[in-house]
Amino acid sequence: MEKRNEGRVILFPLPLQGCINPMLQLAKIFFTKGFSITIIHTRFNAPKSSDHSLFTFLQIPDGLSETETQSRDVLLQLTLLNNNCENPFRECLAKLIKPSSGSGTEERIISCLIDDSGWVFTQSVAESFNLPRFVLCAYKFSFFLGHLLVPQLRCEGFLPVLESEAEELVPVFPPLRKKDLSRIMGTNAQSEPLDAYLHKILEATKPASGIIVLSCEELDQESLAESHKVFTFPIFPIGPFHIHDVPASSSSLFEPDQSCVPWLDKKETSSVIYVSLGSIASLSESDFLEIACGLGNTNQSFLWVVRPGSVRGRDWIESLPSGFMESLESKGKIVRWAPQLDVLAHRATGGFLTHNGWNSTLESICEGVPMICLPFVWDQMLNARCISEVWRIGIHLEGRIEKREIERAVTRLMVESEGDEIRGRIKVLRDEVRRSVKHGGSSSRSLDELVDRILSC
Repeated sequence: MEKRNEGRVILFPLPLQGCINPMLQLAKIFFTKGFSITIIHTRFNAPKSSDHSLFTFLQIPDGLSETETQSRDVLLQLTLLNNNCENPFRECLAKLIKPSSGSGTEERIISCLIDDSGWVFTQSVAESFNLPRFVLCAYKFSFFLGHLLVPQLRCEGFLPVLESEAEELVPVFPPLRKKDLSRIMGTNAQSEPLDAYLHKILEATKPASGIIVLSCEELDQESLAESHKVFTFPIFPIGPFHIHDVPASSSSLFEPDQSCVPWLDKKETSSVIYVSLGSIASLSESDFLEIACGLGNTNQSFLWVVRPGSVRGRDWIESLPSGFMESLESKGKIVRWAPQLDVLAHRATGGFLTHNGWNSTLESICEGVPMICLPFVWDQMLNARCISEVWRIGIHLEGRIEKREIERAVTRLMVESEGDEIRGRIKVLRDEVRRSVKHGGSSSRSLDELVDRILSC
């Protein structure tokens, strides 16, 4: 632990699981560098403050109704949150910067504000308090640069994609193929609000003091080299955050089933395929059953996370055929949520069927676990392409949720020689990425530069 200094860092995560995780990991990194930490958060998806006793948590109202919190329309939620939270955030920040006498608030110099790139009002608020603002990019940086081009791509007529062009690469957004674009750019009904939101992100990011990236040079070298074409300030790739030397703690919005690890303890090394499609994706009942049958038809043990409500129209797994679980005996285990870092680090885990969110992708790389890619939306499409075509550390299902495809992909990864080759490549990449956060590594150097910049602001 480094010596405490007089600086306080204010962090403001977007209230989505994939955004809360890296922000709280970043908070722990800054705490070890001597900063005091205050987390401002919304009522919606509030982080569990009891898991982080060394930080100060301040909740602001977000104005979301119960119906809006249950919506599957993430863009709608983000739009409403940005509309509703500006005044409460400004008031909360004002109290921190100019505490009233007798308020009991510990007076420390506020060094900077760090918030997620998805907050589009925070730059103007920070400027009104003369407070440096750093933007957290919780994506692979190449996606962050590329997704700002979505309005331009739409204007250039990339949609609709002709079937004959579906497999072609998108020149300005590598390694995406044209068929991936429709799943990133959304429907015609979504085009106007999405393009407007992305424009606001760009305009709110350009005046910031810097971007903190949940990646490292080893995973994003080309896009980091290109960043000067868009931004004039420094970029700080200091990821992966979770493998920095910081105290472990949970930031999950769901309660993990701790029986996963004892179950894995009974399995042979690299014999289990872990299946988890993240905190947002949902499946039709027919797709859910195809995955179930595909997993059941393999000779591999599997640990499958099925989030309650993630099968549309069902509470949990009640649509499984009668006797399905009994027929598996001890081969398969289904849980509502898993302690993912522990699962991926377990010697028994030999593969990961994933939605390819960036957090999950980084966690899998850092443990050397090869992937089967089943992306659904947004940056998952690009992450899956990098995994299957750039780094070649996984197999892409290409959206084919069919029992024979699932069974075949699991067999290729877990049994055949192709899987051995993939496993060898991901172990090399794992070692490179893990070295980046060690003393003298690329992420470690970048973190030192970031701390120096914050202290000099």
